[in-house]
Amino acid sequence: MSGSATSRRAAALAAILVVAGCGSPQQAAGGDGDGPLRVGIVYSQTGPLASYGQQYAEGFKAGLAYATHDTGKIGDRTVEVTYADDAGDPAKAVAAAKDLIGKGYKVLGGSTASGVATQVAPLAATNKVLFVSGPAATDALTGLNKYTFRSGRQSYQDVQTAKAYLGDGKKVLVFAPDSAFGKSNVEAVKAVIGTAATVDSIAVPATATDFTPFASQAKAAAADLLFVAWAGTTASAMWQALDQQGVLASTTVVTGLDIRATWPTFGAGATRLHLLAHYFDGATDNPAEQALAKAVPGGKTDLFHPDGFAAAQMMVHALEASGDDVDKMVGALEGYSFDSVKGKLTVRAEDHALLQPMFQAKLTSADTATLTKTVSPDDAAPPAAAMKG
Repeated sequence: MSGSATSRRAAALAAILVVAGCGSPQQAAGGDGDGPLRVGIVYSQTGPLASYGQQYAEGFKAGLAYATHDTGKIGDRTVEVTYADDAGDPAKAVAAAKDLIGKGYKVLGGSTASGVATQVAPLAATNKVLFVSGPAATDALTGLNKYTFRSGRQSYQDVQTAKAYLGDGKKVLVFAPDSAFGKSNVEAVKAVIGTAATVDSIAVPATATDFTPFASQAKAAAADLLFVAWAGTTASAMWQALDQQGVLASTTVVTGLDIRATWPTFGAGATRLHLLAHYFDGATDNPAEQALAKAVPGGKTDLFHPDGFAAAQMMVHALEASGDDVDKMVGALEGYSFDSVKGKLTVRAEDHALLQPMFQAKLTSADTATLTKTVSPDDAAPPAAAMKG
């Protein structure tokens, strides 16, 4: 990076102020029309999805610099960001969101976990604030209310990407945690594949640490395709149990490619897996991806960096339409199409689904993923949902 570029980025980082609950209720978020534009990010700084949250936050900071052309401003107004930790707990997330709303914040983002997002989103409608959810993949957010958007993919798009792996098979088993994320995946598989095959599921308790009994159930089911939907720190133990019980060797196993740090946990069966990918380093090469790679530590992008990057782009676009009128922000985002890290993204106007490319991949080693196919936004698109509120 040149000296001038470095100086510009340093200036941008200085301009994008990160505050920790500063300001008073009387200091509304840009309510005077010429003050700072305040954005609240409530996400998992700690907790089981902290690594996902870290990537989201890194991507958000890079995307904010990119979208504001290294100024940290929209017009003459500085963008100030407050980061709050929900630790993956919906109650903490709701409390943090209410606190920010009470201080006059009109733009919120974050939500690493699906269970958190579905609790924060109703607050957006009740209080008429813009909410751009992050990595949370639950399909329930699409069409939930007019004030809720998403900057990541949803479970239906994952399953559309996996559908081609079924072939002539007629029996599908979904192996997932008993959580909002897991249930969303089960529902998506039934919606996408249920017309072509029988779909059953194994719901693993979120507190489980011994996965042997559940892996044994998966082996006994003798499915033609096992769809594994998993997230969090227990992935290593889960994959080990599936491998030890012979599941990976006995059926076609399809799963999502998680963050890079988890790839070695697939173990000896890694190269046999059929992988669907929201994103991985090397999946794309475009100006947004290049800017992200320059900004993240080590220059290696990862699974949820694009979600943060896209969130910043969406928020900047909304705030450019109006720093104070949330309905104008909503209107600006509906139908908005923009170039981001994954490629061309489009906010579907009628239900706020984020149409985006998806990817199929394989692991050629424990730390190397290779792109095998890019699935177009149209081919991965979920069915339109009726806006609920």
